[in-house]
Amino acid sequence: MSFAARLAEVGLVRPDLGGRELGAVLPGALAAVGASHAVTGRSADDDRARLGLPRSRHVVVVLLDGLGHLQLDARRGHAPFLRSAVSGAITAGFPTTTASSLALFGTGEPVGRTGMAGYTVRNPRTGELANLISWEGAARPEEWQPRPSLLAEAQREGLTVTTIGKPKFAGSGLTHAVLRGGDFIGATRLGDGVDIAAAVAREPGVSYLYWGDIDAAGHRSGWAGDEWVAALEDADRELRRLAASLPRDVTMIVTADHGMVDVTGAPRWDVADEPSLREGVELIAGEPRAVHVHVREGVDASAVAQRWSETLGSHAAVGTRAEVAESGVIGALDPAVADRIGDVVVAMADRATVVDSRTQTPHSLHLVGMHGSLTPDELQVPLLTLASR
Repeated sequence: MSFAARLAEVGLVRPDLGGRELGAVLPGALAAVGASHAVTGRSADDDRARLGLPRSRHVVVVLLDGLGHLQLDARRGHAPFLRSAVSGAITAGFPTTTASSLALFGTGEPVGRTGMAGYTVRNPRTGELANLISWEGAARPEEWQPRPSLLAEAQREGLTVTTIGKPKFAGSGLTHAVLRGGDFIGATRLGDGVDIAAAVAREPGVSYLYWGDIDAAGHRSGWAGDEWVAALEDADRELRRLAASLPRDVTMIVTADHGMVDVTGAPRWDVADEPSLREGVELIAGEPRAVHVHVREGVDASAVAQRWSETLGSHAAVGTRAEVAESGVIGALDPAVADRIGDVVVAMADRATVVDSRTQTPHSLHLVGMHGSLTPDELQVPLLTLASR
């Protein structure tokens, strides 16, 4: 059975790469302001038409980390502004995690091209885990992620480009790897970011506002909890204010990098305690919902995949690297980054997880909300478009 068939068998869905997906948002935004020539590797004009983005003098893209389309719909009573502006859902890529999704957003390229394969990834040079959020253990950003940053290409073409986010992200490894280019302006509160976005929108160009509080709340207490709802309400209130503050001929796009599932009480396997999952395995990377299994030298990856599949049963789709690449869920696999993909890749179904307590921190083992796999709850993200005229 193919990996694509295994995904369908356990209720998982493939991303719409090349269609209505996160990688189309920034190319579409650039095409909307007349800078489609800054995009290579895909048709920015087709992306603009596919997403229904009007031509504008300025486009501000807001990315709310962790705001899945289905979670927003379930809590729509707490987000009257966002609810009124929803223009549909698009998909993230695989895995549905921040580092991978920001790379897809920032380059227009899926994981098979960027090598941004998860929260943690095996560094082929060291054999150790690299964390692609903190950038600990990874190589220089331009070396690790060689695909062009769309923001940098737009700036090179003379477009005014602005990135807005918490000051700690200025010059970070992840920012530099996938979102380098333009001016970075720090904002400690979402309200501050909104004020900055409204100000820069007075001039032609593209701006990007990232906010991570919804995702952080979901990890701590789950997306169904009061903390998550409060973060959603805050975002809804501030983005309503942003929409009201924008000058004429500006388009605001709101989207996200992934959704989330709450895993409390769901099946969980710990590789440290499961001989069938440990046998032949050198290193576990990725995250509990999307696992990269790296096997020891000389070990047959197909045999390891079979054991994992038998152990996890209907709670996962398991495939070798070649099978996963053939399925298209990570796009075309560039040989230069292929060894960052696990020899075996595991996409978890329903709310189940696989952890490895030998390498994961106690904090990470007790997160309530998680993401990474291909359930609709994780894969679908909102696309909201508002044009001031």
